[in-house]
Amino acid sequence: QVQLVESGGGLVQAGGSLRLSCAASGSIFSINAMGWYRQAPGKQREFVAVIFRGSNTHYADSVKGRFTISRNFANNTVYLQMNNLTTDDTAVYYCNGGSGPFGDYWGQGTQVTVSS
Repeated sequence: QVQLVESGGGLVQAGGSLRLSCAASGSIFSINAMGWYRQAPGKQREFVAVIFRGSNTHYADSVKGRFTISRNFANNTVYLQMNNLTTDDTAVYYCNGGSGPFGDYWGQGTQVTVSS
């Protein structure tokens, strides 16, 4: 089993920045990919960014150039640096881990609210 705990969400004005963190514990040797997903009210959960064991990364078109995913292997933490936030970025952000994107393990989610 893998446990994922997110932190770092909050309220920010448009144009501002936030950094989300996701701490992984448990059977982390089984994780090849860790990513971030988000779900806005009334919408389906959508992919935001993923980082693979070899540090390759992929981003949704909507966040390219604004968001950066990174991984600290020493403390098993994945980060999502979010810059130039817009109101469209308002959502609950979920950390995910598994053998690939949309893996088996999910965190509890952290709310990000961007005000205009």
